[in-house]
Order: sequence, then structure tokens, then C-alpha cells
Amino acid sequence: MMFYLVLAVAVATVSAHHEREAPSRAVCYLVGNSIQGNLTFTQRNDGKVHVQGTITGLPQGRYGFHVHEKGDLSGGCLSTGSHYNPEHKDHGHPTDENRHVGDLGNVVFDENHVSKIDLDDTLISLNGPHSILGRAIVLHEKADDFGRSDHPDSKKTGNAGGRVACCVIGRL
Repeated sequence: MMFYLVLAVAVATVSAHHEREAPSRAVCYLVGNSIQGNLTFTQRNDGKVHVQGTITGLPQGRYGFHVHEKGDLSGGCLSTGSHYNPEHKDHGHPTDENRHVGDLGNVVFDENHVSKIDLDDTLISLNGPHSILGRAIVLHEKADDFGRSDHPDSKKTGNAGGRVACCVIGRL
């Protein structure tokens, strides 16, 4: 009996310590009608988050790829809210100073309907005020114009169109 009690206390202590540590990795399994993919997010020591993975199912081309504010999939991708924008900035390119935290640009699908993602971002984080844990990744139906066109949605969404796939970002 004493062995089980000691083991339970040790596991509880390790679990409590683990809960306080900032996560260094997170995952997201993207799903849509004919779309699927796995994404891994790794918090680097330099503060950047490395996003890596593969998505399949869309025709060759560029498609908007964003972090949205809510990890709520109860209404499909529509319930994920707007782009994650805690600083209340205009939509922009991932290298722009004036951009949403969630603006990750476009992903490119090849002739085999595959997109290999391998990018670093300086604003998203797996901890702190710009944490993306519990938020959603959304893949859009069109290319992101980075807020640089005359379309009324350009400064708000990059005019990337509807939502074709999404997932909730969770700690690994």
C-alpha cells in the first residue's frame, strides 16, 4: 500500500511541475472535406515558433493560412472567430510590422495536391501573451493578398475567402 501512495505522490508532483513549464511543442490535425494534415509547432530558444507539417487535398496554388482567435469547432471552421489579433492591427504579410499575430501567409500546394510547411514566425508563441495554444489554424479557399489590394476585405482578412479546413492547436 505504501508503494502505491509514494508512486501516486511522485506522479502528482511530476505532473504539477510539468503543468507549470511552458510547453515547447504543440500539434494540430487539420481536417476539411478532402483535406487533411498534421502540423507541429516548436517554440525555439530565440523566441520564434517553427511550424512544420504536410497538408494534402487542395489543387496546385497558394492558400491563406492563419491562426484564428478561438479553438471552437462546434460550428465547423466558422466558429473559430477572426484572425488572432490581440494588438488590433491591420492584416499583413508575416514579415510586416503591422500585421495580425495570426497572419502566417500562404501555404503552397504542388501538382500532387500536397503542401509541405516549414516556416518560422516571430509573433506567435506557445506561451505568454501571444500564445496560440487552444486557438485554431484555418486554411482558406484563396491566396492571402497580405492586405495589399483594394478589396474591402484585404486589410481585415487578406481577402483569402472561405474556410476549407481547420484544427485546434494543442500541447504535445
